[in-house]
Amino acid sequence: MSLKFAANLSFLFTELADLEARYSAAKEAGFEAVEVAFPYTLPLVDVQRALESNQQRQVLLNIFPGDLSAGELGHAALPGKEKEFQDALNLSITYCKALKCDRLHIMTGKIPDPSPEATKECLLKKMEDTFIANLKYAADILSKEGILALIEPLNKKTVPNYFLNSQYQAVDMIKKVGHPNLKLQMDLFHVQQQHGNITHIIKELYPYIGHIQVAQVPDRGQPDSPGELNYNYIFQLLQELGYKGWIGCEYKPTGKTKDSFAWLTPWRNM
Repeated sequence: MSLKFAANLSFLFTELADLEARYSAAKEAGFEAVEVAFPYTLPLVDVQRALESNQQRQVLLNIFPGDLSAGELGHAALPGKEKEFQDALNLSITYCKALKCDRLHIMTGKIPDPSPEATKECLLKKMEDTFIANLKYAADILSKEGILALIEPLNKKTVPNYFLNSQYQAVDMIKKVGHPNLKLQMDLFHVQQQHGNITHIIKELYPYIGHIQVAQVPDRGQPDSPGELNYNYIFQLLQELGYKGWIGCEYKPTGKTKDSFAWLTPWRNM
């Protein structure tokens, strides 16, 4: 069974400033599917044209994050930001539907400094309650649109203060939401950085996985660059588990992007 790989155009082909050129470069490199984190600064018609002209499949978008320049990374777990979350969700659904994208990563936002009136423990409980309520709302709406809702833990070192930072915390949220249209986006770079013990975590949490992303640890290079993870072993494990979903190539090439795909050839051709 061949594994299915998608090029993450927010990390790959960044030598090309124009997103449309990145779609074309990914197609030339043999990618029939792509991910893009935040296409919202571009007119939707331009993104749609780039996708369709290259006859590719858009397999993942991140929800509109808010003001990235101000450090915003979503609103789903931020009390008092429910309106911003709903507006972001509506905009993201518009992009997903136009691009025929059936997965949307719901981002939580960062933990703010607690006010003098609130302890951090109290703040985190409010954030959890807000996150669960917003996920129930989003999972239901996205289900009606044929779009799978995903949540992704981001490790504490790479993204300090992000609310969702543990694979087990994410699965706990999925259980508490209790909606079949909510799954785990497991980025193995974040798993290794936050937890280690990657084989056990993949096996234990496999039933909750809706999407996987890969990069080497600790420098987020391509899977065969020097680092902690043996991706040949990991890909074999995913095959043995029967994984049929997409694997997003969300890494920073150590050189030119086009020269970073030697690791990919054997897994495409099995």
